[in-house]
Amino acid sequence: MSSVSEGATPGFLVWRLSMKWRVAVDRAVAPLGLTHAQYSLVASLYGLHRDGRRPSQRQLADHTGLEALYVSKLARALETAGLVDRTRDPVDPRAIQLSLTEKGREVTRRAIRVVQGLLDQLLEPLGGLDGERTKALSKELVTLLDVPLDPQPAPHD
Repeated sequence: MSSVSEGATPGFLVWRLSMKWRVAVDRAVAPLGLTHAQYSLVASLYGLHRDGRRPSQRQLADHTGLEALYVSKLARALETAGLVDRTRDPVDPRAIQLSLTEKGREVTRRAIRVVQGLLDQLLEPLGGLDGERTKALSKELVTLLDVPLDPQPAPHD
């Protein structure tokens, strides 16, 4: 166990791991012209498109866990870069649907391969992506993600 984690709370460890992952992905996808947040958006779009879905910005925000306003900002930047198309939803004119351009699909495929390599490195100590420890960790993470978190008022001193 590293000296950083001695006596650390689970919240601190989750934060440290998420920061380690974010920095590693940022560095890995930068040569492709993406940030970690942009990667999260295009990789999610890629997966949703494979499932036959063309999500709205709101649906993509819900899927990724990002704020809707941030998804809108990212989508505009990705549209400017020629990676994403933003169009009005024909059923709900208030909604903006997102799709990858051909260039966006190619960049995303390359980025997914790069990030998959990072994931393999990260999970190797747990037996890899298909390891029993990784499966158990994933199950526990899903449990924690399903817990609603509402801010509590600060206690009075």
